[in-house]
Amino acid sequence: MESAADRLADVQANIARMCKPARREPEDVTLIAVSKTHPAETIVPMLETGHRVFGENRVQEAEGKWPALRERFPDAELHAIGQLQSNKADDAVALFDCIHSLDRPSLLKALAKAMDKADRRVPCFVQVDIGEEEQKGGCAIAELPAFLARARDADIPIAGLMCLPPADTEPAPFFALLAKLARDNGVEGLSMGMSGDYETAVQLGATHVRVGTALFGARG
Repeated sequence: MESAADRLADVQANIARMCKPARREPEDVTLIAVSKTHPAETIVPMLETGHRVFGENRVQEAEGKWPALRERFPDAELHAIGQLQSNKADDAVALFDCIHSLDRPSLLKALAKAMDKADRRVPCFVQVDIGEEEQKGGCAIAELPAFLARARDADIPIAGLMCLPPADTEPAPFFALLAKLARDNGVEGLSMGMSGDYETAVQLGATHVRVGTALFGARG
C-alpha cells in the first residue's frame, strides 16, 4: 500500500507537471487535502508529511475531529468546502480559516453577522452555479457581480470563485468560464478541480484544488 507521503508526492508531481505548459509555478496552487468522512487516525499520517491545508464538508464532522488534531498540529489550516447552512455560520466562522461555498444572500448575511460578532474575517470563495444546475448550490452567473458587491459591502473578504462542474461532462469549458468570470469581476482566486479533474483545473488557472480520493483513498 502507498503511504500518505507517496500519495501526496504523486499529486504534487501532477500539479507541477500541469503547471509547466501553463507557465505557472507549482507553489501558486494550494492543494486542499479533503479529509471529509475520514477519521482522525487516517488524517494524522497526512499531517505528519508536513501537509497543512485540509478540507471538510460538514461543520459537525469537523468539530468532532479537528480541535484535537489542531492541538497536535496547531498550524493546520481548515477549509469549509461543502454547502453551508446559515444556522451554522457562527460555528463555521469559529472553526474554519476559509469558506468555499458562499452562494446565497441568506448565507452572506449570516456569515457577515457571525464575523462581526467574532471579530474575525474569514476569506470566502463565492460558489458559482457554473452548469446552471438547480440541485447544486451556487450563485447564478447573471447575479454574480451584484452578489460580489454585496459581499464586499458586508466586509467579507473575497478569496475568489469556486465551482463544481456538472458530473460526467468535460470539465475544461466550465473551468475556463469560471476563470473568465473571475477576470471580468476582478477576482483572483479559483477554487476548482477535484481528484478526477484537478490536472485540467491547474492547467486552466486553479489556485486551489480540492483533492480527497487521490490522497486518502475511497471515502470512509
